Amino acid sequence: MMKRSSFSVATGLYVNYLLFGMFNIMLASHMSFLTEHFHTDQAGISLLVSAMGFGRLFTLYISGVLSDRYGRKPFIVAAGLLMAVFLVGIPLSPSFEMAMVLAVLAGVANSFLDSGTYPALIEAFPQSSGSATVLVRGFISIGAAFLPLMIIFFMNHDIFYGFSFFVPALIFGLNAIYLFKMKFPDMRVQSPKESLRDTSVSGVEQTVELVANDRSKPRFWQEGLSLILLGFTGPTLLYIVQLWLPTFGQQFIGLTESESLRLLVYYNVGSLVSVFVLVIVLRKWIKPVQVILIYPCISLLAFGALLLFKSQTAAIICSSIIGFSISGVLQLTLSVMSEFFSERKGQITGFVYTATSLSYTVIPVFTGFLLKHSQISSVFMLALIVNAVGIALAVFVNFRYSAVFPSSRKLSSTIVFDPE
Repeated sequence: MMKRSSFSVATGLYVNYLLFGMFNIMLASHMSFLTEHFHTDQAGISLLVSAMGFGRLFTLYISGVLSDRYGRKPFIVAAGLLMAVFLVGIPLSPSFEMAMVLAVLAGVANSFLDSGTYPALIEAFPQSSGSATVLVRGFISIGAAFLPLMIIFFMNHDIFYGFSFFVPALIFGLNAIYLFKMKFPDMRVQSPKESLRDTSVSGVEQTVELVANDRSKPRFWQEGLSLILLGFTGPTLLYIVQLWLPTFGQQFIGLTESESLRLLVYYNVGSLVSVFVLVIVLRKWIKPVQVILIYPCISLLAFGALLLFKSQTAAIICSSIIGFSISGVLQLTLSVMSEFFSERKGQITGFVYTATSLSYTVIPVFTGFLLKHSQISSVFMLALIVNAVGIALAVFVNFRYSAVFPSSRKLSSTIVFDPE
């Protein structure tokens, strides 16, 4: 039975990611206010976003390693406090240079949050780690949907725009205090597979050993590297859709600006539906390693249909399906990698999310180059290619998974437990 403390800790972790959903789009949502405040232009605000990305990129790996050594709590608490500092500091910052420093610190906070939270969730819910981690995506989406409503409320009541920074900052700070007082799960927690392999119950050891002898050992340079590359391909698809879907709707399909923007609404609805579906099906019917193959196959068909059928109806349906099929893949990739390399959860989180950060750094430049020399359809052709690569990687990971882990059915049918 799951300890109540695990749910208490998870509550605080999910609150952090609901706030992170707001944090993640805070600068973009206040573009006009911030350009005036810092006497800059949109390119200057984009530079702040890039500074956050660089701060994250260059600290993810080391924060993952240190998380394995010193525990999850210090990094999660530090992340909440640093994000609160950033959110308070930006609207009060006297100069653009100070804002750049705060943006780098925000990137560091992001890396701390990821390298601490995902391993902590896996350790808190070892038997349902896929569901636990994919819920993060749902809370991010909820936060991202709530922020614009809060901004509109403050604008309609002539309230200083900085309060939309201050409110999540206050909650981040309070939540950091809450998590500091919590007892986190044991970092040495074993997954069900490991427990079966290590059991010493009489009458079981020989059978488990015979099954284990048929296993292949995890190989970092094979399935490990494949999963890291999936940490690049998955976020690439997310970025392309979130950034270029409205442009695609206008230029390729001929929609109006408002109609094209609604495509993102349908995309986000599909994303939220996916999270709740995954939470249900991952408990009984399907494994995370299977989802990271099935979902890319679905999104490949949806991207193809989006390019093939130039109609508003097709665009709405395809946008919803794409949102459904690329949501949660990154979190499940991390969950699968944690199964392969369970003794280094923080480190492998750093590996996967470093690849994610590279995607967010490289893809904007590359897609901008494509648009400069070609049409918007070329960006979505790139999405098709990246999607196909993701499928090939997932096929290999599934093959290795079947070799490394004996099926639960095989274990349950061969093991006869001692009544004591």
